[in-house]
Amino acid sequence: MTSPTQRTLLLSSLVLVGLLGAACGGTNDYGAAQASTFQEQTVAGQQLYGARCASCHGAGGGGTAQAPAVVGLKTGALPLEPRPGSKRTTRFVTVADVAAFATKNMPGDAPGTLTADEYWAILAFDLKANDIVLDEKLGPELAATLTIPR
Repeated sequence: MTSPTQRTLLLSSLVLVGLLGAACGGTNDYGAAQASTFQEQTVAGQQLYGARCASCHGAGGGGTAQAPAVVGLKTGALPLEPRPGSKRTTRFVTVADVAAFATKNMPGDAPGTLTADEYWAILAFDLKANDIVLDEKLGPELAATLTIPR
């Protein structure tokens, strides 16, 4: 049995742990931080895309009036040159170029608010949605070597 004082301390400890957890990991990264393979990244990225990207880029990534397509490379998604009037001023030659833009400008309503793992997971999902499957986890070094097929 526990005394009233012990119960109060236990309850206080649980509340503190919960608050610390919320403060340290306030966003749910859907497993992005734990992903160790490209496949695991794409699973986390799909959930993150649905939660953070689909409202503007469309559920299937085909674009909307608000934001351009990120899926459909053969039909013009992620064009090499920036579209006139877009936020983008740089070329999308490599996946690292897309990552540099996304981390500074996306999500459109809260730029730069995702973790690095979350951005990489979303990019991994976008690659897979464009029929690009990697043998290893996507990260900065690999992204710099991946030219976007046109």
